[in-house]
Amino acid sequence: MNVPETQKSFGRDGSEFPNPLPRPKDELQKLKRAWEPPRGLSFITAVNNTYVGQWYVGTAFLFFVLAGILSLIMRAQLAAPESDLVSHSLYNQLFTMHGTVMMFLFAVPAVEAASVYLLPNMQAARDLPFPRLSAYAFWAYFVGGLVFFTTIFFGLAPNSGWFMYPPLSSLKYSPADNADWWLLGIGFIEISAIAGAIEIIVGVMKTRAVGMSLDKMPIYSWAMLVFAAMIIVGFPAIILGTLLLELERAFDWPFFIAERGGDPLLWQHLFWFFGHPEVYIIFIPATGMVSMIVPAMAQTPLVGYRFIVLALVATGFLSFGLWVHHMFATGLPKMSLSFFSAASTAVAVPSGIQVFAWIATIASGRMNLTTPSLFIIGFLFIFTLGGLTGVMVAMAPFDWQAHDTYFIVAHLHYVLIGGMVFPLFAAFYYWVPVASTRALSECVGRWVFGLMFVGVNVTFFPMHITGLIGMPRRVYTYPVGMGWDELNLISTVGAFMIAAGVALFIYDMIRNFRPTLDDNAGNVWNAGTLEWLPNSNYGTRTIPVVKSREPLWDQPGLADDVDAGRYYLPGTVTGGRETLVTSPFDARPQYILQVPGPGWQPFLAAVFTAAFFLLLTVKAVILSAICGVLALGFVIWWLWETDLGPIRPPADIGGGLTVPVYVTGSMNHSWWAMIALMVVCGMIFTCLVFSYLFLWLVNPASWPPSGTVMPGFLPGSTAGGLYVASAILVAVASRHLRGDDRRSPSSVPLLLAGAVVLLATGSTLDLWTHWQTALSPSAHAYGAAVYGIIAFQILFVGTSVIMGLYTIARWLAGKLDSVRRATFDNTMLFWYYTVGQGTAGLLVVYGFPKLVGGA
Repeated sequence: MNVPETQKSFGRDGSEFPNPLPRPKDELQKLKRAWEPPRGLSFITAVNNTYVGQWYVGTAFLFFVLAGILSLIMRAQLAAPESDLVSHSLYNQLFTMHGTVMMFLFAVPAVEAASVYLLPNMQAARDLPFPRLSAYAFWAYFVGGLVFFTTIFFGLAPNSGWFMYPPLSSLKYSPADNADWWLLGIGFIEISAIAGAIEIIVGVMKTRAVGMSLDKMPIYSWAMLVFAAMIIVGFPAIILGTLLLELERAFDWPFFIAERGGDPLLWQHLFWFFGHPEVYIIFIPATGMVSMIVPAMAQTPLVGYRFIVLALVATGFLSFGLWVHHMFATGLPKMSLSFFSAASTAVAVPSGIQVFAWIATIASGRMNLTTPSLFIIGFLFIFTLGGLTGVMVAMAPFDWQAHDTYFIVAHLHYVLIGGMVFPLFAAFYYWVPVASTRALSECVGRWVFGLMFVGVNVTFFPMHITGLIGMPRRVYTYPVGMGWDELNLISTVGAFMIAAGVALFIYDMIRNFRPTLDDNAGNVWNAGTLEWLPNSNYGTRTIPVVKSREPLWDQPGLADDVDAGRYYLPGTVTGGRETLVTSPFDARPQYILQVPGPGWQPFLAAVFTAAFFLLLTVKAVILSAICGVLALGFVIWWLWETDLGPIRPPADIGGGLTVPVYVTGSMNHSWWAMIALMVVCGMIFTCLVFSYLFLWLVNPASWPPSGTVMPGFLPGSTAGGLYVASAILVAVASRHLRGDDRRSPSSVPLLLAGAVVLLATGSTLDLWTHWQTALSPSAHAYGAAVYGIIAFQILFVGTSVIMGLYTIARWLAGKLDSVRRATFDNTMLFWYYTVGQGTAGLLVVYGFPKLVGGA
């Protein structure tokens, strides 16, 4: 039954090996067994991308439909003047929820969800490197998002706009819990998005097919890499903003209250530093999809590959210089307006490069007018028109005239629907054959496109006119005789045409989408990229050697050879789930990553995380704390099963190549994830310091307020010394764990315990010192900012302490040694970051007031 046979196989450069090693006949059965999904109720514990990706996409589309229904109610209300279909209170909740759900629960999750499914297939990886993290992110998003949406049925939905501007969202003007649902609900959903972004970064950089160097990566992989980098840089601003506003509402810390040293404009800076890049965060993955679909439809390689990559990077970079684009009417200095106006215009250049590259690709081949092609053409038309109006509103004088009118509503929807929704529908029709036994209907698809394309233009083009003739946005009704009546009725008709197109698409999906793991519809478009290889629950049978950007076109017989097991990792060398980790630049094999399998821990951790934040919203503090402890417990349980260590010697993965099954240090995938997490944490802290300095610029004469007792130099320097001493102990523990200086590794837990005590003591000393000065966080924004920095550091110290104790526990359990030390390395990285952040915070809190002469 287990008789070995000899088959041809291929080496690192793709050449055939003349004398391959014999392989057992049952290796495919072992591979299938390792990746077999859980059955029954346990099916919800599945973690691999083939399931989580589809669940994720389906949930995001559900929120698209729900937000669309809210928009239909609003359009019905505005179809005629002086309508009373809904009250002004409900209308405020409707437009707030519509914008919030579309931006936070549909747009970013949809493109992130698509990447969870597509990226491993495009890169011929068995799965993403942290599948349990993907599952955790999905379930937190699913549970939290659905609960958040139900608030509309109980009159608890947020009603201050999807942008939540203070003072309208402050406790004085919004005393009910509506705003808290937005602040706590959306805040933790953004954390879920960041978790997905970290997964994407590591997946793109470390789990590519052999030979898929950076210059051979699919454009979609480049787009998702830029997308994820933008998330970890941009989303921390909104996380901090929601924290500060919730602290103001819950504890009266006046970050945004002008009469006590705060400033509502601080919220706008934090929000739009996230908010305007988010438009491009949504747009960039969509352009990546377009750059994959156009060559397949034209049956020719993409023109200008390197220029498109540079355009993606440039778009991501320039987008962070545009946030004041939304604040032209706030009275900022004209020099600032000129800079941001120029940046807003410049960002159109890389977008134009991509558009011309697509047109050139279409011109160099022969475009088949399939449903995906039609949606791409619709995207080019609608997005280009939205981009032109974007250049208009980038000009401050014009923006002053069009600001807060329906012209802005029209521009926003042309950009977002053209730049994201149409490419997403093209992607649905293009990639469904990868996941389904049937392709979607071409006939029905053309009707879907026609209804949506005509509907979008009928809905939103008239809004340019209504805006230019004076109709303000965010009004629930309007008087007769303003010249807006017919235009609003036309827009409402168009909205229902879009809804008809979406309903027809849902019908097409119900009729034709049949999920499968083995016998999909096949490469129906004759595309050249790896996602069209034969795949199953484990992805592709083997991980191939890639020689070009379109390997299925340039390497004849590749699909058959991959499916026959003639490339790398044809079976399972450890008996469990695995994928191959490659080097970040040239994609050379490095080691076998032992992929975690299904488990209840990520699901339960996500449910209790969602419950923790949602219960805080309704002030159920004790129950919320219990859920938080349970969530932390399930996360620790989940992590305890990882870091398996070198469970076997280096293994032959095919072609005579032997690689280890475990590595540590900078080669390890978790090290890369920790670096990405530190970028997120560093951006949150940078935004917090920015807030401190911004409020000082607003109140230079009262920073700190007169009568404030400033702590001396000694407590701050002592706390900093304790921080640094704890880092030194961790560094010494690392040397002892490696066996340097011939020291016994048995000292490691004692050194870590000492580091825990020193770090906690330093943080406690800092807090106690300011508490002794009677500095109040609610009397003035200075106190709120100081305690905000201290509280943020306490959060990180607490996390580091938990990580330190967890690492000690692993040592005591025999799961940590000089080789199996990835857990220790990650703890050490986070510890160093916490010490660096704490030292910087001490310099700001103790040193800055003295530097500006405030003491």
